[in-house]
Amino acid sequence: MLEERERVARVAVEELQAEADRILAALGEAEMVLERRVIAREELSEALAVPEEVRDVQAPDVPGQRPTPPAVGKAPVARSRVPDRREGMTAASLSSEYRKIVALLEAEPGLGVEGMQAKEMTAQLGLELTAAKIEGVRSRAKRLAERDWVERTSEGRFKPRASSPAN
Repeated sequence: MLEERERVARVAVEELQAEADRILAALGEAEMVLERRVIAREELSEALAVPEEVRDVQAPDVPGQRPTPPAVGKAPVARSRVPDRREGMTAASLSSEYRKIVALLEAEPGLGVEGMQAKEMTAQLGLELTAAKIEGVRSRAKRLAERDWVERTSEGRFKPRASSPAN
């Protein structure tokens, strides 16, 4: 009788464990889909954003059309466009998410040749080591590398620029 109760309890535990594993796998997939959607939205927003050069040009007055107010410089916000790095620019012109990555890479001694993987950066930034968080950090680091804020090695690691600006 006790053996039968133990067997029933063991079967229940195994079934619940299998269900928990299935749910955790589904959660992982859902997190990856969500992160891909966030990245896609960021990329689309960035692609559709009006470049600064165009925004600064005044449109000619057209009769019957209200004039467009001039664009006012704003502080960077989360999920904002990453500007191409130019001479004299500092990381202060980046949004906080991007600034943290640049600061992390510049603060780590000995990154010279090898650089840092997205997973390592995610851990150093204090984020959960989930696929979604790692891919988010990787996407931001790639964007920073494309715009000359950091360097990306041939192995896909990230490191500070050789001549990094003072922050």
